[in-house]
Amino acid sequence: MKPWQKKMWCIPPKQNAEFVCAMENVLEVYQRPYTLAVPVVCMDEASKQLVAETRAPLPVAPGQPPGFDYEYERCGTANLFMFTEPLAGWRHVGVTDRRTRTDWAEQIRELLDGIIPAPSGLRS
Repeated sequence: MKPWQKKMWCIPPKQNAEFVCAMENVLEVYQRPYTLAVPVVCMDEASKQLVAETRAPLPVAPGQPPGFDYEYERCGTANLFMFTEPLAGWRHVGVTDRRTRTDWAEQIRELLDGIIPAPSGLRS
């Protein structure tokens, strides 16, 4: 058993055919065959807390997980913007100090302007 692991699902609201239809349209995009001229680029973002250990971890013993103290020092936050084109095996991660709509727009601009190295089919 691994009680710390969770599986997350997008459970539609009851009796909401419009939601299910929209979700099916999104899933159909991922079924498209790979085409260099029309790449399927996915984007996601996550905010992460940056922490430092306040005590030295316990030494690792064979067959045992490493032991860390629950206490930590907060060292700020960072926001991650992840771009991937799964069928081409390409990915890029951008890191910013904040998570604002301006930061999001800047990442998209960098992708489209070629500042982020992307597959050649993304630009025309």
